[in-house]
Amino acid sequence: MVPFVGTLSKGWLAKHFNIAFDYDYYFNPETRHKVDRRCSEIAAHELADLNIIYSESNLGQREYISEDQVLVGGIQPNMILGMLLGAEFLPNDDRDADISPTPLLHKDLDDLPTPQNLLQHEVIRLFDEQIIKLQKSALTPIPPFFWDALGRATIHGALTTAQKFLGESVFIDLVLQPDKVVKVMDWITDCYIVLIGHFSELAGLPITAVHVGECSASLIDASMFQQFVAPQAQRIAESLGPLRFHTCGPSTHLLPAIKNIDGLASLDLGGGTSLARVRELFGKDMPVDIAPLAADFSAATPDPILNWARQIVADNAGGRLRIVYHLEPDYKPENVRALQAFCLAPAC
Repeated sequence: MVPFVGTLSKGWLAKHFNIAFDYDYYFNPETRHKVDRRCSEIAAHELADLNIIYSESNLGQREYISEDQVLVGGIQPNMILGMLLGAEFLPNDDRDADISPTPLLHKDLDDLPTPQNLLQHEVIRLFDEQIIKLQKSALTPIPPFFWDALGRATIHGALTTAQKFLGESVFIDLVLQPDKVVKVMDWITDCYIVLIGHFSELAGLPITAVHVGECSASLIDASMFQQFVAPQAQRIAESLGPLRFHTCGPSTHLLPAIKNIDGLASLDLGGGTSLARVRELFGKDMPVDIAPLAADFSAATPDPILNWARQIVADNAGGRLRIVYHLEPDYKPENVRALQAFCLAPAC
């Protein structure tokens, strides 16, 4: 058997239950708590046969979520930092929120605010006030950058955040203006360290680990990763705690460089990365979460996703493994259930 763990997307809930994720959902803790409880009830009752919870993709964990919790500033990390740069928050009733694009593209990088000064921004002060108010109530605030009571903070990696702030030109700049990109990435890492430390202390939620979502990493080669990405991840580990390192796309070429990051505690990988190579480099004791390819969940039959799963289990060779997924509205339920049945089979 292989553990099979899912999270439920906003898009699925909007499509099937007309739940709207509007501005008030993100900035009013009472509304957030009410809607999140409703979403959790749907996951428990409508999808009771699946091991699934309502949470941000593959971040919240069932055993650390309770009915009294309220997510304050439960917004994706690079969007919070983007708002502190002046980006507009853009909620979408029927899917994940976003921010207005490239808030750093035409700004003078010498004018970047100091990370400590960001604590005085009106958005941060709003979240502070909400946390303090909830602490005097019967509810438990989960602060920004956290998704449950475990204490595992979450950030987008410095490169992924830089891409969000500068646009696709960041990849050209890595070649033509590397000092510019490093300056931005250093600032991003400094900001995450300050903000996470601030909210951990205010909410009384000790940091136990950090999920680093370096979603853009597969778009660069191993030497660029070693030069630009690994040092930022290393600084996060040294400042905040052990890393759960995430890449979305095919990242087999990056595995040797990822292995060199001190403080690495677990991997969270996309289904296009070779698990055989992971086990060759990291051994069987490294915990690995791996997500199937989205296209396989939407395929006409379960065959593609089951073929993928058979290869994954064979390549894993008995290592510590979970198969994780985020249920999107276009996924076919029969494919999800077929994969779950495979994972739960004694021979798996």
